[in-house]
Amino acid sequence: MPVKYYIAIEGVIGVGKTTLARLMQREFDAQLLLEVFEENPFLRDFYADPQRYAFQTQIFFLLSRYQQQYRVLQRLLAQDHIISDYTFAKDRIFAHLNLQGDELDTYERLHSALAENVIVPDLVVFLQADTPVLMERIAVRDRAYERSMSVEYIERLARSYQAFFAEYTEAPVLAIDTNALNVVRNPDDLAYVIQQIRSAIQEGTHQPPLPDFHDAGEARRAALAAERRRLTDLQYWHRHDDLDGARCGAPYYGLLSLQQQVGALSGTLAQVWKMEGQLLEKYGNQPEALADAMRRSQGALQEQLADCLRGVLRLANQLDIDLEQAYLQHLRNGYRTASSPEQTEQA
Repeated sequence: MPVKYYIAIEGVIGVGKTTLARLMQREFDAQLLLEVFEENPFLRDFYADPQRYAFQTQIFFLLSRYQQQYRVLQRLLAQDHIISDYTFAKDRIFAHLNLQGDELDTYERLHSALAENVIVPDLVVFLQADTPVLMERIAVRDRAYERSMSVEYIERLARSYQAFFAEYTEAPVLAIDTNALNVVRNPDDLAYVIQQIRSAIQEGTHQPPLPDFHDAGEARRAALAAERRRLTDLQYWHRHDDLDGARCGAPYYGLLSLQQQVGALSGTLAQVWKMEGQLLEKYGNQPEALADAMRRSQGALQEQLADCLRGVLRLANQLDIDLEQAYLQHLRNGYRTASSPEQTEQA
């Protein structure tokens, strides 16, 4: 992770970029860089007559964004982390939607020259939502110059965003489906988004979005098991599963449950040890006897070890600890383990 990182949030009009940026500012203890768009003197005219005012509007936006990115961003980034609700690169999405011919060529030449002096984000968070959701959010915030936006325009804009970020290579992109999320009213939704972003910044990995956790429990389990998931995903799922089942008690009870699960695993391992002794005469050597004993107990060991992991995840949620990030920090701190008394003595 960079010493001072720059995260930019992107997405279609109404998806919630600025809202998330403001919430992230507190979570990441960062400086906030918001897009200045209401000062564009051509914007109202553009919404009324896009064809006539497209070039003026686009060039004003380009130069305004460049000035903010080149002057303000560099100064702020020298002091602290930055959370922004836009990227300089996305200006091209609107240019290709609204300009054509010589106007588009002129814009592209100017954009290319300016982009050489602009800092690229360490991560782009690409928020996504379906058109009906976007239209509802636009209506709720009720900006005067957005009232005339049509469903067709938002759909076209959404397709352009998808195409643009499908080919975007300047920075890592973390796509997050926000259709079922409300980061303002639901703390768990915000925690999920923050968790995904922290994971992406720390590790540079961008897994596919989680299954829809608002479905029934069995459907959630099937969706979760359908593909490989990270520890962060599993912990997030268990948080919601425990909430649904009213199992979010004090951590002391979580520890007792975990001890019970470890005890069951210990019992099975004791049976493996006993079986190993019984098979020793058959094989004549310990490694083969142990391997056969473990094969015969594979199902029980697998089930009980999974129960132990579930208990650890539940306890981590009760203690409000991001287990994956805690473990990665443990690795970065250079921990050492001793798997046997002999290794302990040598250490």
